Amino acid sequence: MTYTKTVIPEHKQIAIIAHDSKKPELLTWAKAHRSELAKHKLLATGTTGTLLEDNLELTVEKVQSGPLGGDQQIGAKIVEGKVDCVIFFWDPLEAQPHDPDVKALLRLAVVWNIPLACNAVSADFMLLSPLMKQAYQRKVPDYANHTNRKIPA
Repeated sequence: MTYTKTVIPEHKQIAIIAHDSKKPELLTWAKAHRSELAKHKLLATGTTGTLLEDNLELTVEKVQSGPLGGDQQIGAKIVEGKVDCVIFFWDPLEAQPHDPDVKALLRLAVVWNIPLACNAVSADFMLLSPLMKQAYQRKVPDYANHTNRKIPA
């Protein structure tokens, strides 16, 4: 695999998602880190974004609710290079009606080498890392060999 490099800016675009059963935990975490979150541009699925705006008085760009396509909208933004990191408090013990969308979103974060936190501890490590306070050169996989491959007819 070859890579190109892109710069994740000092002020990052952070996608924030939480399953309904994890929204209280996310809100507690976000309140504790409000000052750090305020330094970045926030993007969230609909219900989560409204919860963050109402309780933290922060501006949040909202897409649709996850089950209505919001996870896919955030996934598309990852592919377009418009998301620098993802914080997704997901519930591994509860089946979701949109599980394929959730799996696709997590997969895209890994495919495009985007930092991904899936619980409060990993979100702490991500948000409190010195790398969050500066620009960072991210290696982006070059999928040219994949997209230019010849498929026999």
